[in-house]
Amino acid sequence: MILFKTLKWKNFLSTGNNWTEMDLTDTRSSLIVGENGAGKSTFLDALTFSLFGKPYRRINKPQLVNSINESDCLVEIEFDIGTNEYKVIRGLKPHVLEIYINGSLIDQDGKLKDYQNILEKKILQVNYKSFTQIIILGSSTFQPFMQLNPAQRRDVIEDLLDIQIFSRMNELLKFQIADVRNSLDSVAYDIKFNEEKKELLKGYIKRNKDATDEKIEKFKKSIMSSLTIIEKNESKIKDLETKRDEFRNAQEKHDDVDDEITKLKTYLTQVDKKVVGIFEKIEFYNESDTCHVCKQEIGKDHKVHVIHDLEESIAENEKGRQELLDFLEIKKKILDKYQALSNKIILIDGEIDDLVHNTKWHKKSVELIEGDILDLTKIKEKSSGDDRRMDTIVKEHINLTKLREDLIEKRHYHGIAYDLLKDTGIKTSIIKQYLPIMNKKINKYLQDFDCFFNFTLDENFDEVIRSNYRDEFSYESFSEGEKMRIDLALLFTWRAISKMKNSANTNL
Repeated sequence: MILFKTLKWKNFLSTGNNWTEMDLTDTRSSLIVGENGAGKSTFLDALTFSLFGKPYRRINKPQLVNSINESDCLVEIEFDIGTNEYKVIRGLKPHVLEIYINGSLIDQDGKLKDYQNILEKKILQVNYKSFTQIIILGSSTFQPFMQLNPAQRRDVIEDLLDIQIFSRMNELLKFQIADVRNSLDSVAYDIKFNEEKKELLKGYIKRNKDATDEKIEKFKKSIMSSLTIIEKNESKIKDLETKRDEFRNAQEKHDDVDDEITKLKTYLTQVDKKVVGIFEKIEFYNESDTCHVCKQEIGKDHKVHVIHDLEESIAENEKGRQELLDFLEIKKKILDKYQALSNKIILIDGEIDDLVHNTKWHKKSVELIEGDILDLTKIKEKSSGDDRRMDTIVKEHINLTKLREDLIEKRHYHGIAYDLLKDTGIKTSIIKQYLPIMNKKINKYLQDFDCFFNFTLDENFDEVIRSNYRDEFSYESFSEGEKMRIDLALLFTWRAISKMKNSANTNL
């Protein structure tokens, strides 16, 4: 039983910075009276806020702090459970949550939600919904049991009958089912992998039988053929490289032929320009009688003498020009030979590249064939252990099959347990045992309220209401006063059942 002793608060809603304290142990029952706004509902809000961090009425948390002082909102409650004394201090601005047991503060490490769970699940063992359905009732925001949806009704009754354990067991079972499912998937993969290993080993053994000396000898002959080709290729490459070197040496003798041809062409250009200049001078002397520089008359004999000298100069230049042309022709022929050597060298380089590529291919082929011979040799050497490896794989397959059978059996029992732990399983069976007691209590309180009709709840917490055991009514068909009597009858019934079960028994 939870024995609530004192509740006090300050700067909470309309109360100021002085403590307001309620002693809940003076008498068995207490009647709180006062004018509107005197703080009667504040008591309920302070009580639920201290325990669950939210008020009884629909008030936002920031509005709980006194609007004048705007800080230091504190609520403290003290209660006993068995031989342990508890104290909870909760506040806003600053935020405070402290839980004491026998004067010692419970460790606050971890999240606030986890700290609150300690209070609700391990100490009070009742949640906000059940607390406001069974222990306290306020006219402003109380939501009657009959106005809850089926899931909420079930939560209240499960709290009441202490059968939430089956829901927690069901959650744990779901993890176990998932573990078994994952284990089955893993075992199925291992079995498949085991079968693949067995098939691979069978193929390995078969290949070992095919690894005969004849096959190895065939590989060796192929290697000898490739080695012969490699030897021929390397000899031919050597000959081609020698020939290429000869051509390159011949080329080196004529490396400057391009420069010589360029110089010869330059000389020809200069001779041509010089001849043109001489012809211009001859034309001048033929057409002019006066010097264009000194303006003196040029004598006829002088003109004839100068023209004769110029014509001899032209003849000499023409002779030199012909010699240059002859020499240039010789150099061009040499250049043609140079180009022919370059073409031959290019062809030799291409042939050498082909031979090198072919040689590399045969060398790689030799490496691969040697690898195959090595593999065949190893297979023959290891063939003695094939039977032992096959026995190991077979034993592993047997063990995996047994493990899979065990997991399938466990999955079967988990399925049975899952069906038992569903809402329609054990919990429904327990609820059915209590339903006659609940319905008897409900109707007893209805008679005390002078309500002469029969009220029955089924295992789904749907109501059947009959007048004189004939006419059926629904909860909504009654007047507000009759609904209130039904709500009170249910409330008193839950309180009676909670005392029987000691699930939410308090002095409030």
